[in-house]
Amino acid sequence: MDFIQLQQKIKERLKEDRSVRIINAEGPTIEAAVAQAATLLDIPVRRLEYEVLERGFPGFLGAGKKIWKISAYERARLEEDAGEEETFDEAFADGEAAEEDRDGDCFVQLTREGVMLKVTPPEGRGKRVSEARALTLVNSRPINNLDAALLATVVKQAKSSYVRVADFTRSPANDTSIEVELAEQDMKAWMRVTAPGPGGCDLSAEEYLSQIKANRIYYGLKEDYIRDFADRPVYREAVLVAEGIKPVNGRDAFIQYNFETVPNKVRMREGADGRVDFKQLNIIQNVVQGQPLARKVPAEEGVDGMSISGTLLPANDGRDIDLPLGVNVHVAEDGVTIVADINGQVVMSGDKINVEPSYIVQGNVGLKTGNIDFLGNVIINGNVEDGFSVKSAGNIEVNGMVERAQLEAEGDIIIHQGVTGKGSGAIRAGRSLWAKFIENSIVVAGNMVVVNDGIVNSHVDAFGRIVVQGKRANIVGGRLRASEEIMAKAIGSPISGTETICEVGYDLKAKLRFDQLSARSEELAEELEELEHNLQALINIKKQRKGLPDEKEQELRDMTQKRQAMIAETRALGYETAKLKEILDQNTVTGKISASDKVYSGVKIVIRDIREDVRNDFSAVSFSLENGLIRVNKYEEPGEELQRQIDANSTD
Repeated sequence: MDFIQLQQKIKERLKEDRSVRIINAEGPTIEAAVAQAATLLDIPVRRLEYEVLERGFPGFLGAGKKIWKISAYERARLEEDAGEEETFDEAFADGEAAEEDRDGDCFVQLTREGVMLKVTPPEGRGKRVSEARALTLVNSRPINNLDAALLATVVKQAKSSYVRVADFTRSPANDTSIEVELAEQDMKAWMRVTAPGPGGCDLSAEEYLSQIKANRIYYGLKEDYIRDFADRPVYREAVLVAEGIKPVNGRDAFIQYNFETVPNKVRMREGADGRVDFKQLNIIQNVVQGQPLARKVPAEEGVDGMSISGTLLPANDGRDIDLPLGVNVHVAEDGVTIVADINGQVVMSGDKINVEPSYIVQGNVGLKTGNIDFLGNVIINGNVEDGFSVKSAGNIEVNGMVERAQLEAEGDIIIHQGVTGKGSGAIRAGRSLWAKFIENSIVVAGNMVVVNDGIVNSHVDAFGRIVVQGKRANIVGGRLRASEEIMAKAIGSPISGTETICEVGYDLKAKLRFDQLSARSEELAEELEELEHNLQALINIKKQRKGLPDEKEQELRDMTQKRQAMIAETRALGYETAKLKEILDQNTVTGKISASDKVYSGVKIVIRDIREDVRNDFSAVSFSLENGLIRVNKYEEPGEELQRQIDANSTD
């Protein structure tokens, strides 16, 4: 149903109601006639609609008096009709926003021109002002010579403008009066209005505005409020009619930091199980080159204010500040962003932003520091305690001991007081490792491992050389592997039962990866064999029963997908293993194992793929591979170049 059809239906409903519930009433005044009609219909006056049949006249000294006669009926209850509500909603179902429902209203003012009436139209589904309501409101004031026909026209047209509908006997001394008071240093103006006395005039909105402005108020007038106040005046109460604008000083510039500026603030995190790892304190704030560290938010301009008397109230602009530039940072092209020049730790020092390439621990790495993970160099002036880890994208230098801990550096690792791994400590250096001694630890170095006082019961891998050189430079127990050379003062022990294995002569990096892939291939082959067995069992059951339950059918699909993934992984492992074997077969490294003092019996020597157990003690010898056999030669001192490398970071 469209809107035009809805209107037509409403009209038809009104006609129907009028034809059913119409009565006639009369009285000496219109109010009396309306009241009589409401009584006869047994409804409140607000539900009444009526038409004037004969207009009354009070007469003169009792002569010519006429009574009012009206025809009345009950207003249709459209708003209570649920069916019509649904129809109305349908009319606006195309998405047009329905206007807010608001009843019409009427106002009466006594002015120099006479009695003025204003009627406003309803909005949306609001109710129109009835003639009875307007008449009641007008008659509540002391009026003469009411033009009832004009009043009816004003109500019907509802043009929201004042129209003269009657006279009254004016008494200028009783007109409405106002008092205006300025407060808060001309920032506010309050108005107090005195109600009009008998015969006194109301004030129009323009008159209110004029009298307010006469008090030197030129700015901040609340005109909309004043115009509404003229229609609905509030007497004997102070109301705010004007308000200035206070000046707003501009905000000072400030620095917005992208990192924690409080030094050594602990930021512990919960693990997946909800537990807090007290070793992960996250004290270090790593940054990378080019990372934005902070940004200056510029100062704002102030906003001037204005008093109600029109006086300008100037505001102050915010103050600018200098960028807190320290070392290893610069300003980006936008002129406000501070950027890191290098990888490292961002810190505040003397109110300046700095990026430090090294992180220094003054004491031990333990509960106080937590684990360390840093993008630059790490210097530890104490020990690394049991159970803690240190990771560095640069070098690690420990001036104390390394206990059962984990160290990992992309560069070199220097340990001045040695390593006591207690069987589970692990150290990985991207380049070389220097230590006073190594005991019961696992060590991997991308180049050399250089030790002063010996290696005991440890697994040590070096992609270059393992050099044990000093007064107690012995290798006792464990497994040592190096691509090029293993050299020490003594290898093995005169006491039997301690197995010492030394391996050289191949690309250790490729060999370690080859061994890792071989172990995974064996593991994968066993898993695949078991999976094939289970998969075939399900296939046989499906053939016998000509189908499987949904749960088993899904299990069959999952197992098939897993089998395909495992076959693909097996092929990839085979391809990489073949490549590594080719590298190992083409190896050109000769390999050598040397001892300046002793090689004890029981030591196992491996050069490339040739293995030999030492059966007798040897003094000052070197083992090398010649024509597929391990030969024993006279010991040779390391060359000058190698010695310079060894001495470069000697822990002595």
